[in-house]
Amino acid sequence: MDTINLQDWVGRHEEIQDRIYPTPIKALALTLNYKDFDVKAGNVLPEIWYWLYFLPIVPMSEVGTDGHPKRGGFLPPIALERRMWASSRFKFQQDLIIGEEISKKSEILKISEKTGKTGSMIFVTVKHSIQSKRGVAVEEEQDIVYLPMPTKFVQPEPNPAPADLQWRELYPIDPVLLFRFSALTFNGHKIHYDWRYATEVEKYPGLVVHGPLQALLLFESARQHNPGRKPASYKFRGVRPVFEFDRVSLCGRANPDGSHDLYTANTDGNIGMQATISWR
Repeated sequence: MDTINLQDWVGRHEEIQDRIYPTPIKALALTLNYKDFDVKAGNVLPEIWYWLYFLPIVPMSEVGTDGHPKRGGFLPPIALERRMWASSRFKFQQDLIIGEEISKKSEILKISEKTGKTGSMIFVTVKHSIQSKRGVAVEEEQDIVYLPMPTKFVQPEPNPAPADLQWRELYPIDPVLLFRFSALTFNGHKIHYDWRYATEVEKYPGLVVHGPLQALLLFESARQHNPGRKPASYKFRGVRPVFEFDRVSLCGRANPDGSHDLYTANTDGNIGMQATISWR
């Protein structure tokens, strides 16, 4: 499909309804080892944990070879074989409450083609508006990138985490954690749990740690180091893949304006994901 036709998808809308049920929250909390997390109705849902809802559930007959839903539907049927969640930007306006009904309104804002080291890339930017009966709670702009399938794994250039960190904490990663996070977010992408697919088809050296999992771990790390503060905005961007065999660190440092820069770092100390959180 050429660029002109792809532009016909810009402006498409979709709306999904859901309810903030407590069971997925408890399952994620225990997956992250938050043993004392209170999930009773009426409590506040952590800001980006709405990823547990509005899941992309399709019949098995509509699943592609990579484990994602087949191309088409709300998102355009881009021919490039590889697709990844590249980055997101959030604005937090009010709390979401466990037990309440919520909706997600989505719109395709932009489709753009770029050329990188791996060849042609197509970026699709989608805006999600998460609402309750009280109004908009969260706005998220999400960038999805489509890439050609590689013939081999190319190690990215070194990009070490800064030296002036305020905290740097090891976080244990293993295939069971990746499987559980995939299951909770209904993410069927095989790179996170199918070692043969990840290494033989997409040419990674091992199972890939989800970008959203890294983003969520950084978000929660920042909250734990800033007790009592409420986030106003959050953004993250994947820099290089992180694998299940890496010793992953969660890192943070304060900025002069009171925000915090956040990083995941792999065994070699290179940045996997970088993020920034600002506070109300």
